[in-house]
Amino acid sequence: MYSFEILRPDSVEEAVACLVQEDSQPLSGGQTLIPTLKQRLAMPSSLVSLSGIAGMTGVTADGDILTIGGATCHAQVAREAQAYPALAALAGQIGDPAVRNRGTIGGSLANNDPSACYPAAALASGAVIVTDRREIAADAYFCGMFETALEEGEIITAVKFPIPERAAYVKFHQPASRFALVGVFVAQSSDGVRVAVTGASNDGVFRWEAAESALSSSFGADALDGVAVPDAGDMISDLHGSGAYRAHLVKVLTKRAVAQA
Repeated sequence: MYSFEILRPDSVEEAVACLVQEDSQPLSGGQTLIPTLKQRLAMPSSLVSLSGIAGMTGVTADGDILTIGGATCHAQVAREAQAYPALAALAGQIGDPAVRNRGTIGGSLANNDPSACYPAAALASGAVIVTDRREIAADAYFCGMFETALEEGEIITAVKFPIPERAAYVKFHQPASRFALVGVFVAQSSDGVRVAVTGASNDGVFRWEAAESALSSSFGADALDGVAVPDAGDMISDLHGSGAYRAHLVKVLTKRAVAQA
């Protein structure tokens, strides 16, 4: 590790002002950032902690919208997001107890790891990412592996999830990291079915539109029998699994999510 300054603002406005300073970086749960600093893959001169800002934590349900503060940890989402059971179950599967009690939903979505769970939930739900400057629809937010629509110094203050009629998330764990080797979130609402896949693609989280069309016509695992799986050539291939294996898992896990939903 190396020397740096930690700033602890009391408000979003103060945090934004701190981030204007040269070579500063926001710190939420730190589950990705701290290991990155230890390896000196990033060396900011100051970290702006978001954990003490009032109003950036908590889970509230208002009608068919569930709003989660950006600094809310995974464990709290798992406990308090019972109005959206599939999302609460997803949060309870992230990492281990230490990670769930430190990592935050805002930090996860800002980092947009290609194997993270929350991006699949946000994309499948048609969520809205709320920042200090604007609201961004999930379809416009995810821009590729580790890339988002966030601008420099922009902070995720909350995430708004429309609560679907039924939904489920199924993931195949990478046993060491507990990240998703492949994870599939299926959500059905009055507008149809959305299917989001994480852990599989070189481009990060994506919607499987062919499956969405089939399931919107007939919501059942059998509806996917004749649907072509995503191109294995676009899938991540590493020591944990080939692209073809991941493509196979996408269909298997989508069927399981449909059955579970």
